[in-house]
Amino acid sequence: MELIPTQEEVLKLLRQTGALREGNFVYPNGLHSDQFLQIPLAFRYFQHAKMLSVALSRKVRANPEIRANIDKLSIFTPAGGGLPVAFGVCEALRAYEVYWAERQNADEPLQLRQFFDIDPGEKVLLVDDILRTGAKLLELKKMVEDAGAEVVGIAVIVAQPAPGCPDFAPIPVYSLATLDPLYLFDATKNSLKYPDQPVEIIRA
Repeated sequence: MELIPTQEEVLKLLRQTGALREGNFVYPNGLHSDQFLQIPLAFRYFQHAKMLSVALSRKVRANPEIRANIDKLSIFTPAGGGLPVAFGVCEALRAYEVYWAERQNADEPLQLRQFFDIDPGEKVLLVDDILRTGAKLLELKKMVEDAGAEVVGIAVIVAQPAPGCPDFAPIPVYSLATLDPLYLFDATKNSLKYPDQPVEIIRA
């Protein structure tokens, strides 16, 4: 495998680790899908986490502006699946620090962990495991810019942009693989793709 694996190699690894699955899945909103993707299932294996982190960091490092500021670069991520990716990319890049934001309640905005601060003029790379709606990354971007800092790039393991996902241009977005949008459907109106397989309920 090359230092930056191909999309096919990344998807093969995700399937082998159970991070990318095909079957019958019911999501918390009650809708069904024939696909499930959870990057932490791949990152539980050290060798895979390191390979994916290094590969993503190499894509980021190819940007001359980011490369010139690596020693002062901060990695900012929403809590959850983005955390192992952020720490892996930070280590691979030898960036300056990692900090993250959390949502205390579903109806509240993301907030920085207590005593974390974004400094004016700081160069920030936003990192997450998957890009879908882009809502969390857009929220982080606003937090960074409101603090007077600059988002210089966005990096995710898999880009699976949903309809309406914001266009972050001119900020570059880096990913190791791209998937079609996750298709959700009402099982009372559509037949299951895998009728002989059990239905898995996805926890919120």
